Amino acid sequence: MLFQRVKSIEHILESAQKKGLKRQLGAFDLTMLGIGAIIGTGIFVLTSVAADKAGPGMMFSFVIAGFVCALAALVYSEIAAIVPVAGSAYTYSYAIFGELAAWMVGWALILEYAVAAAAVAVGWSGYINGFLHEIDFGLPLALTAGPADIIVLADGTISEGGFNLLAFLISLFVTFLLIIGTAKSARFTAVLVVVKIAALMAFIVLALPAVKAVNFEPMLPNGWGTPLSGVGILGAAASIFFAYIGFDAVSTAAEETKNPNRNVPIGLIGSLTICTVFYLIVAYAAVGAVGAQPGGELSLSKEPLAFVLREVGYPTVGNWVASAAIIALPSVVLMMIYGQTRVLFTMSRDGLMPAVFSHVHERFHTPHIVTMVTGVAVALFAAMFPVGMLADISNSGTLFAFFMVALGVMVLRRREPHLRRPFRTPMIWVVGPTAMAGCALLFISLGWGTIRLFLAWAVIGLIVYFTYARQRSLLGNLQEAN
Repeated sequence: MLFQRVKSIEHILESAQKKGLKRQLGAFDLTMLGIGAIIGTGIFVLTSVAADKAGPGMMFSFVIAGFVCALAALVYSEIAAIVPVAGSAYTYSYAIFGELAAWMVGWALILEYAVAAAAVAVGWSGYINGFLHEIDFGLPLALTAGPADIIVLADGTISEGGFNLLAFLISLFVTFLLIIGTAKSARFTAVLVVVKIAALMAFIVLALPAVKAVNFEPMLPNGWGTPLSGVGILGAAASIFFAYIGFDAVSTAAEETKNPNRNVPIGLIGSLTICTVFYLIVAYAAVGAVGAQPGGELSLSKEPLAFVLREVGYPTVGNWVASAAIIALPSVVLMMIYGQTRVLFTMSRDGLMPAVFSHVHERFHTPHIVTMVTGVAVALFAAMFPVGMLADISNSGTLFAFFMVALGVMVLRRREPHLRRPFRTPMIWVVGPTAMAGCALLFISLGWGTIRLFLAWAVIGLIVYFTYARQRSLLGNLQEAN
């Protein structure tokens, strides 16, 4: 009985038409949303985390993480074009594996989107708190980090945070933007994307000439790393994977996209390609300009790109890059909360979440209630936990979802070979298994502590499903009635 609740693709499309969202986004909007979701805390903040784990070898980490994401984007494009509705990997799993698997994927996506949004908010707060400190308007230390964060002061002493006030407030502001309308949010995001790209271009132009071969030695201070260790090139790749996630948030906008069969694949692949090129050049320039040995200054910096520019003699531009991060990182918070609300909206429409989550505002045409609930939860996460912990937990949910999507596309190829596929993943029997293997490798490279938290979250998800969601499933009730 557990695997009999499979929702047909025709039924999914019909449900979306009956209680759907307004289609108002084009290919350019999706590409901008994708870039807005991808370029953020990963490159502006987690570069230092990667340096601490892998040293200059983090160059390989960027390549590995980008390669796995590229494979995932290819399989995502096929299924998103077939099922252009809200819900992302949750909806796809419902159509292929059934309700239980779909629920677990949707439950894991809460880690991907909500926890990721909190991580980005914390990364943003590090930049804005540094800026306020520079102009003598800094907040008390207890209001700049959460209680789970450890703060190393200038004199080497260690302190604990209290409540990350600015991360909390930016999360609530972004929630307000999402409530008043998707199109407004997309235009807001497009402006911030330009700001982020300009900042990265400035960094590349000024840091590349300062690259020195000596800064790449030793190249692999911690080696390649071992499974469950969380260090070395694989450990850094597992963390820096966070720099790429977000491209699949484009697929959650499928139901609000004009001509989704064409525009969703363009948004997915286009945004990921642009970001990958930027990341590799930025990582090379950062490592080559100042070095990136574990425990070094770059690995300890809260604002690594600004730090590099200051070190190579461009302190003013470094401050501008920091300002760009302050201005632009909220767009990533926006896209992550956006993705989370669309997943919960779809789960609610299926009866697995409270019905109120699928209510749409009469004026703004957005799922305002679920957006408010998600925004408050994100704000609280951001106020309490450090960025590194949040990013790794988010990655665990993302990798699980990517694994299931890759498997699902291959299953669908076998089960329904004649299904209309506006976009077909090339060499699926190579791309699919390789994507799954890559996701599994990065997952176990997150470290045992993160994996343990993911497993605990999965157990909670199973309990919620069997005590609440299963009895309220619209599909289940319909099957029992028949």
